[in-house]
Amino acid sequence: MSKTEPTARNTAESITTHSDVDAFLAEMTKSSASGISATGRLIFALDATASRRETWDMACQLQGDMFRTVAAIGGLSVQLIYYRDRSECRSSRWVTDPNHLAELMTRIDCRTGKTQIGKILAHAKRETELLKVSALVFVGDAFEEDEDKLLPDAHELGRLGVPVFMFQEGNNRGAEWVFREIARLSKGAYCRFDEGSANQLGELLKAVAVFAVGGIAALEASKDAAAIKLLGQMR
Repeated sequence: MSKTEPTARNTAESITTHSDVDAFLAEMTKSSASGISATGRLIFALDATASRRETWDMACQLQGDMFRTVAAIGGLSVQLIYYRDRSECRSSRWVTDPNHLAELMTRIDCRTGKTQIGKILAHAKRETELLKVSALVFVGDAFEEDEDKLLPDAHELGRLGVPVFMFQEGNNRGAEWVFREIARLSKGAYCRFDEGSANQLGELLKAVAVFAVGGIAALEASKDAAAIKLLGQMR
């Protein structure tokens, strides 16, 4: 388990919840299949701030479906990173059994806080400099940072061959502009969703998993609507 920034806990309730997640992550990393040689590495990033509380269960279901798709595809290593609270931004280790990540998501509770997308992009840049990352997926609904400070990292991810797939929940126009720019600069793709288009998001997430394993050629071979939508932006 790693932290991008240390976090103080002031109440017994928050300490208990925090420790529960820590314990589960420790268990998860012990059970990861280190002997399997993955062909792709996917970072899955989540906004877990309070504004997403009402739709968190829906998001867990969709992302759980994506993780199951990853497991069926095989050959993919996944890392989960999420932010919430004032400064908490945490990542799991890389694992080759993504079903553990789906279970972890059910243990994360949303908390009031501001966005930390800049930390996500910087983290992805560090990770791919150590060992190539195939793609970064982000799911969130807001943006409260200085775009001038993080857009250079999006551009650098594009140069390093790490497309960012920005999936926006809701219709915050300010967030949409920045999300689209991050996707464009990194040579990734952007999509907005709500409860009415949840199924579409689920298919897009699965398409990203296919891309992370087999690249553009795998997306072209799948020939489904989600793959075509992503390809249209990535070219």
